[in-house]
Amino acid sequence: MSSDQPTAPLPSGARMPLLGFGTWQLTGNAAYDAVLAALTAGYRHIDTATMYRNEDQVGRAVRDSGVPRADIFITTKWPPERAGRVRETLAASLAALDTDYVDLWLVHAPPRTDDVAVWREFIAARDEGQTRSIGVSNYGLDQIDALTRATGELPAVNQIRWSPTLYDANLADGHSERGVVLEGYSALKNIDLDDPVLVRVADAHGVTPAQVVLRWHLDHGFVAIPKSATPERIRSNLDVFGFRLTDEQIAEIDALER
Repeated sequence: MSSDQPTAPLPSGARMPLLGFGTWQLTGNAAYDAVLAALTAGYRHIDTATMYRNEDQVGRAVRDSGVPRADIFITTKWPPERAGRVRETLAASLAALDTDYVDLWLVHAPPRTDDVAVWREFIAARDEGQTRSIGVSNYGLDQIDALTRATGELPAVNQIRWSPTLYDANLADGHSERGVVLEGYSALKNIDLDDPVLVRVADAHGVTPAQVVLRWHLDHGFVAIPKSATPERIRSNLDVFGFRLTDEQIAEIDALER
């Protein structure tokens, strides 16, 4: 794993890069080209899912990038409508990604039934080495607590919709207190990048408002997975390691109107 990018420690001992590349809504050659561009630019964390229908393109891009598999943190997700086919779905993901393991496997959303049974399957897959870490997505803290009480196993990560305009200090603290990494998706979709606060902070650092939003995630210790199909924007979204926000700027962004 690249040592110059900030990471979050996971219970497995692995470290999850705080900035990853999202692939939602990228399919076919567009997915392949974007992931290859991201890996070439320096991303070492790629996020996909069974429901994105692009795992094969992601796997091909990883293989063709020339970057060692051990240096890339790959996340995929299990769709809740596949209850009863948990391990079968993981096997299909591994085959499509052309890898023996994924670094993180997430429950994409709470299943309507058999939540605990599904989580036990995830634990077994981790214990067998098919995934290094396991977590959830779109879960509330009460749902995380229920899983933990039932199995004694805490999700390593919870991936939720997150941005400065969705910021909830109590929710962030709740994840931190439990030792669950908060990973945000749609960071740049749920905010007005022309907001005067973001523009002023961006001008102060000589960067773009989008870069400010991503830096805000990193300075808080949140994971962000921006997506783009444009090589220039893919590179720009990664170029956030040369500056840090001040405490005052972070507080201003925390307080953006919601």
